[in-house]
Amino acid sequence: MGTVAERLREEDRDRLDRMTPAERVAEALALGQAAITAYAAAHGLGREEARRRLELAGQAGRRPSRVMLGIIE
Repeated sequence: MGTVAERLREEDRDRLDRMTPAERVAEALALGQAAITAYAAAHGLGREEARRRLELAGQAGRRPSRVMLGIIE
């Protein structure tokens, strides 16, 4: 018998295996929106400012791109 974490991972994998690709994309997008909401609440920010800060954090350490700077700002 595995640990609780192993069992939960297996259940999650099984659930994802039963989903269509479109459902998995929808799930990923929903998780992203939930992450923005949680970050905004934790830092006392509006959703747009939280999204912008998360985008900037994701670009940290990467080669600067005028395209991405235009999207994020």
